[in-house]
Amino acid sequence: MILAIDMGNTNIVIGCIDNEKTYFVERMSTDTSKTELEYVIGFKTVLELYHIELSQMEGAIISSVVPQLTNVISSAVEKTVGCKPYIVGPGLKTGLNILMDNPRTVGSDLIVDAVAAVKEYGAPCIIIDMGTATTLSVVDKKGNYIGGMILPGVRVSVDSLVSRTAQLPRIGLEAPKKCIGKNTIDCMKSGVILGNAACLDGLVERIEDELGYSAPVIATGGLARILVPLCKRKMILDDALLLKGLKILYDKNAGQEEGHAKK
Repeated sequence: MILAIDMGNTNIVIGCIDNEKTYFVERMSTDTSKTELEYVIGFKTVLELYHIELSQMEGAIISSVVPQLTNVISSAVEKTVGCKPYIVGPGLKTGLNILMDNPRTVGSDLIVDAVAAVKEYGAPCIIIDMGTATTLSVVDKKGNYIGGMILPGVRVSVDSLVSRTAQLPRIGLEAPKKCIGKNTIDCMKSGVILGNAACLDGLVERIEDELGYSAPVIATGGLARILVPLCKRKMILDDALLLKGLKILYDKNAGQEEGHAKK
């Protein structure tokens, strides 16, 4: 079993996974003001909650899009499980051929998602990750990562809308009961939630038009459970996609460097 951590701009996704199953997936707030010790306490609390013994851990791996926190989290993980974690980035074997202008600039979370999607569902595929930003990644028939799209996430859109309009209230992100809202809150929910679902349907259609063939769509991320049922395009919901990718990358790189084995 390994500890897999995906550090995003809003949340840190933490989970334990082995070759058989994913034991849990939880989210902690990303907070640049927290100390290494505070993160250690947080990680240990989550492991205790799920009755995971530290002796069960063989290693750890981190994906991060928050560079200023990467070293803090890495040190916290090492103190928590007793081994130095792998960090997804240059130098780590992925097995993914990235056909981008500058492959080093591709977010580590996008790479991990793509690795997992190809392994689990094959190529071609389209991966949608709904976090602080909503990202779409495209893998072609040959298994090449050929690019994608980045757009504001649902919460970012709502926060921007509310902060720039005096009379619009903050809303929850539940799916609206009807498309045509009868009050301000329902109108906002319909516009934000159904608008994003329609956007994803349209983007997938345009991607397939450009590819010249259809591809399965895999959706993950914090808001995927809300949006996927509202999309007209069939999508595979996989909450643990990124953790699966981290496990694949851990296995691919295990034993390549000293210091990652349990002390």
